[in-house]
Amino acid sequence: MGLLVDGVWRDQWYDTAASGGRFERKASTFRNWVTADGAPGPTGEGGFRAEAGRYHLYVSLACPWAHRTLIGRALKGLNDAISVSVVDPHMGAEGWVFGDTPGATPDAIHAARRLYEVYLAADAAYSGRVTVPVLWDRQRGTIVSNESAEILRMLNGAFGSTGPDLYPEDLRAAIDALNARIYDRVNNGVYKAGFATAQDAYAGACEALFDELDALEERLDRGRFLCGARLTEADVRLFTTLVRFDAVYVGHFKCNRRRIDDYPNLSHYMRDLYAHPGVAPTVNLLHIKRHYYESHPTINPTRIVPLGPDLDFSAPNDRALRFG
Repeated sequence: MGLLVDGVWRDQWYDTAASGGRFERKASTFRNWVTADGAPGPTGEGGFRAEAGRYHLYVSLACPWAHRTLIGRALKGLNDAISVSVVDPHMGAEGWVFGDTPGATPDAIHAARRLYEVYLAADAAYSGRVTVPVLWDRQRGTIVSNESAEILRMLNGAFGSTGPDLYPEDLRAAIDALNARIYDRVNNGVYKAGFATAQDAYAGACEALFDELDALEERLDRGRFLCGARLTEADVRLFTTLVRFDAVYVGHFKCNRRRIDDYPNLSHYMRDLYAHPGVAPTVNLLHIKRHYYESHPTINPTRIVPLGPDLDFSAPNDRALRFG
């Protein structure tokens, strides 16, 4: 993991010394919005009208943040409207690159070898982390957004597409509250545990993570999804962490108090989401395991990728039977 400083690439890991051993994620930089009519969104500038064939997603199949956008694209029937390039799962000294691992693709827009070249195509003097997902505008030749939560919301609302409304107006307050807790304690919580370099920082993150998983297990005893009977973006955002948990976060990030498989409701819920049309093809355990175990030498210096665990996300679940 590296970053660009005034347009120059630096292979530099996260600095946790200044934060007492705690991992602190930086905010995304590109914050424009695609809207139905091209008007400005909540942040950034306007001029990004929703049009089929205009936008391109850069993703990693390993990254939970990018995974959100792939699921949103599938659920909203936008696979043909928005094209995709997939980086290699191994992230080394040059950051995300376009490699030849099965499932990875070339850069269809710039023929770049490194993702940071895409950032430089948008801003030659860019400073900041080079992350996925990236939503690229072919027409204006720039990055619209690299904030996964906002891209997911654009895919849901801007294109007039089919599929479930992942952010219905009557549930927005509940969704926003869930997102805030799940992001801090679960989505980012596993990283705060895994990237911690002090015992107390790790322990605090791990305690908060499992307290929240316990609360979610109890919540899912009362309804099929987090907001009851309807699938929402809160479910999509939680799913991408759950599906990586037993394969990666338990061992690699030391989040080993319990597995998702030890939670009856969470494990059945995860398999229920996996069974939704379009979701299963977005899950690639080869990329997930290779990325984490090969790309974090400060955590796994041997870069050995474990053979297990054996996971079957397609196993039967009881959610539809219990809740209709």
